[in-house]
Amino acid sequence: MKIRLGFVAMSMTLKNASPSRTMTYKTYQNIPDDESRIHRLKKLTRENLTNTLRIMRHAKASDVQLYRITSKLVPLATHEQVIDWDFISEMKAEFQKIKEFLQKTDMRISAHPDHFTLLTSKRKEILDASIRDLVYHDAVLTGMGLEPDRGKLVLHVGGTYKDKNKAIDTFVSNFSALPQNLKKRIILENDDKSYTASDTLLLCQMLQIPMVFDVHHHLCNPDGLSVEDLLCHVFNTWRGQKLIPKVHFSSPKSPSQLKSHADYIDSSAFYEFLMQAKKPNRDFDVMLEAKSKDKALFQLVEDLQRYQDIHFLNDACFECS
Repeated sequence: MKIRLGFVAMSMTLKNASPSRTMTYKTYQNIPDDESRIHRLKKLTRENLTNTLRIMRHAKASDVQLYRITSKLVPLATHEQVIDWDFISEMKAEFQKIKEFLQKTDMRISAHPDHFTLLTSKRKEILDASIRDLVYHDAVLTGMGLEPDRGKLVLHVGGTYKDKNKAIDTFVSNFSALPQNLKKRIILENDDKSYTASDTLLLCQMLQIPMVFDVHHHLCNPDGLSVEDLLCHVFNTWRGQKLIPKVHFSSPKSPSQLKSHADYIDSSAFYEFLMQAKKPNRDFDVMLEAKSKDKALFQLVEDLQRYQDIHFLNDACFECS
């Protein structure tokens, strides 16, 4: 059982490397003319893409092959009132550098549109905004040279609107109406409030799309099933995919703040999860969702060194026997 570790968006060790520089819509409005507005958007986007590549190179130098890009690469990209500019063409050189890097390294890249991206909503304005967000993410991943079978978009199912069954029917209807390239990108994750792992698994099986199992969310929103039994079925949703299964892992901030993510990973809890994952005995990737980002990954690696049945193959990948 081989496991690779990854981190989300930011680096806490690189200096001046934010990939998420942005501006508010109010600031945008206060810029006097469209030419100046475009200039500002281009400047921020160029810096974000440059820093994204810096973080990818930093990750690779530490053997990290799993990285989630920020959704804020292009400021105000999905805002209806912001001027529509072709950021892919305008940033062609920056995207090309990232594309070439990913072709050389085969790093696994994903994105996670925020909780406002809802395919369970029946409100046209919310659905339209959600589709704009998906189209934006698809354009970014395509610009990086990642086809739908390589660059995935992780979504929560969404709201229940006081009737989970009807909400699921709405999700299925809205998902089915999406363009094929978006449908091939989307994978679903259980959440910490509304849709349990079992709920999400059934929907993924129905739509024949992969599922990401979030261990922390299962702790917050249990369904009575064990991690061992769930993982066998969740991992099976990845059959026929080019990518291996993926899991999200984070630790609660405190017993009173169970749903909040801690700065670092509780290595004892992570080891306990690994023992549970032995039942399916499959290789899989783990995205660490800790506030300290890459620092948390490096600390977890150090903590795991004390376990005799964990054998590191490099600085961010190990086998568990």
